[in-house]
Formats: sequence, C-alpha cells, structure tokens
Amino acid sequence: MPALTIHPLTRDSFAPFGEVVMLDGARHYPINQGTTERYHALATADTAADGGQAIISLFRGQPRALPLEITLMERHPLGSQAFIPVTQSDEDQYLVVVAPAGEFRLDQLRAFLGRGFQGVNYAKGVWHHPLIALHKVSDFLVVDRIGQGHNCDEIPVQADLWLTEKALQLIAKTFSYN
Repeated sequence: MPALTIHPLTRDSFAPFGEVVMLDGARHYPINQGTTERYHALATADTAADGGQAIISLFRGQPRALPLEITLMERHPLGSQAFIPVTQSDEDQYLVVVAPAGEFRLDQLRAFLGRGFQGVNYAKGVWHHPLIALHKVSDFLVVDRIGQGHNCDEIPVQADLWLTEKALQLIAKTFSYN
C-alpha cells in the first residue's frame, strides 16, 4: 500500500499550512508579580470574515488504528482552526495531514507527527484531514470560527494512500523532540 511520509512537526516545516502552537522557542515573560510565565501569542485566530467570531471548544478524539487510508479532506474558507492537545506528555501523539489552500492537489499532501503539547493552527482555507488521535482517547482545545457563511468544505480523496505504522515508527526513531 502506498504510504504517506510522516514529517516532524516544526514551525518551519508546517509554516505553509499555518502555525505550530508549542512552548519551545516561544516568546515568554513573567507576569502576575513573577508567579506566572506567559507564553505570548502562540498563534493568531483568523475568524472575522463575514462577521465571524472566535470560539473555544473541546474535541475528544477516539484513537485511530494504523494503517489508515486517507479518504477525506476538509477546509474552512472563512477562518483558521487551531487544535491544542490537553496534555504535556511526549508519549501522546497525533497525526496531521494537510495540503495548501486553494485547489486541492493530492501531490501536495504532507503528514506530520504531533507530540505532547504541540498544537496546530490551520490557516484559513488549508486542506486537512479530520482529527487523527493515536494510541488513546485524546482531548484537544479547539479555537475556530462561528458565524454566518459556509465555512466547511469536504472532498473525498480518491487515491490509494495510507498512513502506516511503519512510517510512524520511522519518524519516531529518526526525530527526537527536545
């Protein structure tokens, strides 16, 4: 079965698709008389199109087994959508599959491994696969748009393309998070 290569989730590698929400390398400073560390502006919610508003929700993702065939992609043309794991353990993992905004092109699909407290903020119009939690039920805070207008396009993917355990093991073995 043709496997999709899985890449490490870094700010640079994910930049064409949005922002990575993580503490490593983030601007931070003490507040509240030194009792709290503020990690400032980790991502920007882009939700104002057509009078939209930012909302915060919790998504509880059921674990998906690999191999997993890529059969559907979606996008939100009126707003960004951020997924922030409610965890801090590097053992907690999820997969992200994306393609650039615009006309969907199968040859531009990229897959990323998110671990621990690494979140993603999909830019407006970026194609992405629905949530792919691995190994256990996983909770994510989600910041996205509510309001008038059509803000969810879905398309079937008609290709024999899979996320595999072998590809996951390869990326986990070759890339370590500091």
